[in-house]
Order: sequence, then structure tokens, then C-alpha cells
Amino acid sequence: MSIKKVLVVDDSPTERFYLVDILRKHGFDTETAESGDEGIAKAKAILPDLILMDVVMPGINGFQVTRMLSRDDATKAIPVIMCTSKGQETDRVWGMRQGAVAYLVKPIAADDLLEKIRNFD
Repeated sequence: MSIKKVLVVDDSPTERFYLVDILRKHGFDTETAESGDEGIAKAKAILPDLILMDVVMPGINGFQVTRMLSRDDATKAIPVIMCTSKGQETDRVWGMRQGAVAYLVKPIAADDLLEKIRNFD
């Protein structure tokens, strides 16, 4: 699978800008969503090759969104990388159990993110 289109789901404008900037500088097409609900809608509409998912968001959180996407026939093949400030081991384990394929703790280093993405190319 070649990763070209990435959906960034994060309620922080600063984090969205940072992640999108890294991705675009490395040739990825990006879309963004500011909430879990918007993330689900965009994932189903655009079917990205990869989703970067924040956890702590108002309303539906990233764990819930990841679980919903991983159980939906339309989106279950899309890998999700959690990108969150929740750095406890229990959070990482829980995120992976919800369907995430990788877990990165903020602040996210560009090299770490790109290495995780390369694992799917």
C-alpha cells in the first residue's frame, strides 16, 4: 500500500498545522478534521490511505473514533496512528486495542512520524 493521502484528526489548530506541514513537505496530500465526528465523516467520504488521530478532543474521543473506524467495513482497512499527549503505557495498549497500528506521544518528532508512515509504504 502506498501512502499518498493522510487525514489528520486533531482539535488543536497548532497540532494540525504542524502535522500537515511535515506531511506536505514530504509529498503527502492532506485533509484535516477538527473533531472525532468530522474525522469519521471525512474518513468515509475521502477514504484516506492513513489517519493520524488525536485522542483528547471534545465530544467523541480518538479512542472511540478509532474503534468505530476499525469496525466499519468502509474504513477498517485504513491504518490509524494515534498522535496524542496521553503517554501512559495503559493508554498505548488501549489505543492499539481500539484498532490503531501505531502510537506516538506528543510532541511528535518529524522523523518518528515519517518512520511510522514508511512502515505502511
